[in-house]
Amino acid sequence: MTASAKPGDGAPPPIDLASRALGGSVVWASDELFAPRENLIDPAAPTFDPATFSGKGKIYDGWESRRRRTPGHDAAIVRLGAAGVLRRVVVDTAFFAGNYPPEISIEGIAVQGFPTIDDLVAGDWLPLVPRSAIEGDAIAEFDVADPHRYTHVRLSIYPDGGVARLRVLGHVVPDPELLTGTVDLAAAENGGVVVDCSDAFYGSPSRLLLPDRARTMGEGWENARRRGGGNDHVTVALAAAGVPRRIELDTSYFVGNAPGEARVTGIDARTADPADPAAWLELVPRRALLPDTRHLLPLSGAPAVTHVRVDVYPDGGMARLRVHGEVDDAGRRTLWERWWTALPEALRASSPGSTGTDGRSDA
Repeated sequence: MTASAKPGDGAPPPIDLASRALGGSVVWASDELFAPRENLIDPAAPTFDPATFSGKGKIYDGWESRRRRTPGHDAAIVRLGAAGVLRRVVVDTAFFAGNYPPEISIEGIAVQGFPTIDDLVAGDWLPLVPRSAIEGDAIAEFDVADPHRYTHVRLSIYPDGGVARLRVLGHVVPDPELLTGTVDLAAAENGGVVVDCSDAFYGSPSRLLLPDRARTMGEGWENARRRGGGNDHVTVALAAAGVPRRIELDTSYFVGNAPGEARVTGIDARTADPADPAAWLELVPRRALLPDTRHLLPLSGAPAVTHVRVDVYPDGGMARLRVHGEVDDAGRRTLWERWWTALPEALRASSPGSTGTDGRSDA
């Protein structure tokens, strides 16, 4: 499996901003009598067991409200694990064949800080996906053209029913004030994204960039056993251009299938061509890796880079990749410009602007 973009190809592939694995949360639902709202953002695919029942009825792997006998409709609010610009919404009604909502809509809101549920419910929500028909036991995808940065989405179902999963695919737009000092430049929650991968037979390389430590081997990246020549690799576009100070290669839980060796290279795509193999600079020379181990590797005198590539030899799985460093001045200006451009008008009016070295602008 190869990712849909490579360094220099343009916009990186979107990620699921709502996923629980990224820190998303379903903070409110109008009703969840039959199945809890939290299931909506479970990163795992929905499952179904025809034999499972509870005292309230059939157990479904999703969110399900009771049959509505009054006017109105049901809804759920999701706080995104990372705020960003939405590109596509996926509504999956897997296994909800006779109890799915015939129509849905999606709205978004951008708020600062930590709003209460009452604040959110009463907020000024903006339409992202108009009221649209969907089918039961099916996946419906909707493109989103809105260019603004959102922190929460609201899924409305008409009038009631069950939805297995909600995926909110987009690009992270981090708050630059949170990317000061030494940070993980590769972290998905900061805007890091996988843009190329040689193979992901057993596990997606995007898991390498998730928050927290992996709890099982199944929460990492794993390729198939390589039987020919060559080696496997993954390339990450960093959240911002910066100087790496420490790299972590974590093989936790990979006991019999960790890479034998690994090498890390980087490139500054602002000044060099990623398509030129000679332009990539060595950050971590090829070295042996141990199974089930966090390898913390300090760097000395590394240049600013926009991308890092990890080569594993010949193959094998990893749990996490961390690239700790500082955003450089040009990278910080880019962060501020992108954040400011993506802010909805209502938030621009209340956000401080400046023309200082942090790159902010009230223009």
